[in-house]
Amino acid sequence: MNKKTKIFVSLFLVSIFLLGIYIGAYGKRTAQGGESKEIYEYLRTFSDVIDLVKRNYVEEVKDRDIVYAAIKGILESLDPHSSFLPPDMYKEMQTDTKGEFGGIGIEITIKDGFPTVITPIEDTPAFKAGMKAGDHIVKIDGKPTKNMGLLDVVKLIRGPKGKAVTLTVAREGAQGLKEYTVVRDIIFVKSVKFRMLSDEYGYIRLAQFQEKTSKDLDNALRELEKSNKGRPLKGLVLDLRNDPGGLLEQAVEVSDKFLSEGLIVSIEGRGGKKSADDSKMKFYAQKKGQEFLGPMVVLVNEGSASASEIVAGALQDYKRAIIVGTKSFGKGSVQTIFPLGDGSAVRLTTAKYFTPKGRSIQSEGIVPDITVENTFVRSREKLTPITEKDLEKKNDRSPMPRRPEDITIKNLEDEDFQLHMGLQILKSWEALRGKSS
Repeated sequence: MNKKTKIFVSLFLVSIFLLGIYIGAYGKRTAQGGESKEIYEYLRTFSDVIDLVKRNYVEEVKDRDIVYAAIKGILESLDPHSSFLPPDMYKEMQTDTKGEFGGIGIEITIKDGFPTVITPIEDTPAFKAGMKAGDHIVKIDGKPTKNMGLLDVVKLIRGPKGKAVTLTVAREGAQGLKEYTVVRDIIFVKSVKFRMLSDEYGYIRLAQFQEKTSKDLDNALRELEKSNKGRPLKGLVLDLRNDPGGLLEQAVEVSDKFLSEGLIVSIEGRGGKKSADDSKMKFYAQKKGQEFLGPMVVLVNEGSASASEIVAGALQDYKRAIIVGTKSFGKGSVQTIFPLGDGSAVRLTTAKYFTPKGRSIQSEGIVPDITVENTFVRSREKLTPITEKDLEKKNDRSPMPRRPEDITIKNLEDEDFQLHMGLQILKSWEALRGKSS
């Protein structure tokens, strides 16, 4: 096969592939004549560009690299959460929801052109190093990250256990930059943690929504009741702070533990409320008679995202719990994984979440019923503009944060004011909500 024939075959295959994406994206919608003609015109331009690259680029480029780069560009131009997963990344991603994976323990997204920490997961190297939700990562091992794709960022951060990675961070309210050298590890996330706060009041922390979160929550509720001498709890604090989310079905099952009936969350695709039924999904509480229906406070902050916001939104809409803390992250979109034949996959935003009352979570977040700032952050300052001089500075690390479960009742007010307020609200429940609540 000569060079010209190879180019023709490559172009033909790429065109067919892109046409498949186009048809799949439109689903059952019948393309009108003008739209069909337009896509072919753009595919012709695309083919011309590939032809130019193959013929004239200074180095030889593999067909696979061109196609992968094109797909990557298409998806990353849509939103921060759509992406292309090459075979190695797709395989690695499949282990994440099982609670064990390699890395430093942060959930990230792209915001303002920089990879941004949604939350550092508790008990991981990033958490212990002092990284915080909202940190903009401006360099990874000295390499600038401005306008870098999310998967490229993930590849740089993840690596062999025991090998360090240096992250240069810009933080709201902080002067200059902070530098963190974090040693990678195999990350195992314990989804559910619990303890008694005081007599008759329990505390449950959800760190992430994994495959067994609902079952672990059942166990936590049973153990708390045992600790309360077999009596029902007078109240419960559900801590969703810095919980980046996880599996949708687990968010539904967790919400179901605290609701006896009603809609929990609805999902709507591109057609919105006017679309066909196959682009909508609704999840309802199932009356089982084993729900915890006592007084509740739910803690959220800027690191609470996705599945956390589904739970908080449902409990808030039904006035089932008082939401305390700061506005949540606002990640209310649904990503669907479409596996491809070569072992790669497409991660595509296909729908948005809505609370029982129809509120969109995307970019809006969950606004607490009672706003209580973090103990150490009393004001919101704009991100200090970064200069070249700043990039050469190295600031001291932040002190290692304390976990809520390590804080005792005695020092609760000083060291975790949000949790302190949650407990006080529970103790004042009848006065705040009425005895019939």
